[in-house]
Amino acid sequence: MLNFIKSLKQNLSTFLLAVFFCIAAPIVRATEVTYYKFPAIEGGTISTEQWAGKPYLVVNTASRCAFTKQYADLQRLYDKYRNEGFGLIAVPSDDFRQELDSDAEIKNFCELNYDIDMPMTSSLSVKGPDAHPFFKAMSEQAGYAPEWNFYKILIGVNGQVVGSWSSTTKPMAGKITKAIEAQLTKSH
Repeated sequence: MLNFIKSLKQNLSTFLLAVFFCIAAPIVRATEVTYYKFPAIEGGTISTEQWAGKPYLVVNTASRCAFTKQYADLQRLYDKYRNEGFGLIAVPSDDFRQELDSDAEIKNFCELNYDIDMPMTSSLSVKGPDAHPFFKAMSEQAGYAPEWNFYKILIGVNGQVVGSWSSTTKPMAGKITKAIEAQLTKSH
């Protein structure tokens, strides 16, 4: 009987430790947030850390694409939610061979045609081995990789991917605005 009690105590201790680590492990992972730095088109850096605990949208863009008119809606989306802490980063990319030749041309085009003042990076790669670390991480962790210009990815208040949408989903689409609003509600 004494051996049975000893065995039961050892098994119970092992069981309780296993339960503790199973419960604690997800909590540790959920609090780990990776922040990314992007080179800003006007110089300096855009850090996603400025939106810690808030949602932000990252969109790969191009100036000579059939979806380029989405810049107007991206600016409207940014204007609608920015005072609540929402962030948006436009990431010009020539990965699909539809971007202008220089950052100066891109910046000028966006300001003149769409009156853009949302954060915008310099031209970066968004796919393959030369992709910016944010897009590499999205590919590895979330299975997300832009297949064309104007793919959108929403990062939630916990730093995790909340949703992603293709070029054909307009920035002001209900499914995007509802996801942003749900995240903003969580951030208050």
